[in-house]
Amino acid sequence: MIESHQTAKEIFQELMANPKRKAFGFGTKAALINIDLQKAYTRPDLFSTAYTTDPNQIAYINTLAELCRQLNWPVIWTNVSYSASGHDAGVWGTRSDNADSLQNIKLGSERASLDDRLLVDREHDVFMTKKMPSVFFETQLPSLLTWYKVDTVILTGGSTSGCVRASAVESLSRGYRTIVPLECVADKHESYHYANLTDMALKYADILRQQDVATWLRQKKLSTQT
Repeated sequence: MIESHQTAKEIFQELMANPKRKAFGFGTKAALINIDLQKAYTRPDLFSTAYTTDPNQIAYINTLAELCRQLNWPVIWTNVSYSASGHDAGVWGTRSDNADSLQNIKLGSERASLDDRLLVDREHDVFMTKKMPSVFFETQLPSLLTWYKVDTVILTGGSTSGCVRASAVESLSRGYRTIVPLECVADKHESYHYANLTDMALKYADILRQQDVATWLRQKKLSTQT
């Protein structure tokens, strides 16, 4: 095992300045999957479980969502929430039982509600509730991506070390080119955030600046108009 006195952030920045492997790259059509941008995780003023990494995260995501809609590409929003009993959280919901516990994010509650700053389109976009970390696990997402004939998945949301990473691993495992816009994901602690960005960049996904993802989407839009 390599030992280091560098912080997780320093290791990530060093990797981004000197990539160790070539990028997976974009394909021909993408789906934008926005993971658990619900108040339980985006509103620190309301809930102790929430966090902020980049203060412009939601604005960046709104931009990507609108660009995907202009291409008529899928924009998908997930949240995590559970029944009154919390039994549908399974073993994941057994480690604590207090107001902040995972299984106590109840269906229809404020904690489960998407952040009001998100510019969602109730007619165009897709909304789904998940019970486990990966957006693929026992949701309709796999069949939707097949229907939409996408080959590229863009992941935003939180947490970087939890549901984003789990989704990236499964996305790669299912054969998708997987893109994570750096400014569009967040976590509770910078150590978890940057350590998992490093791991994803080395193994599972391309970590790109949001502006680079937006530029690609704009170029795709221009190509459809010529």
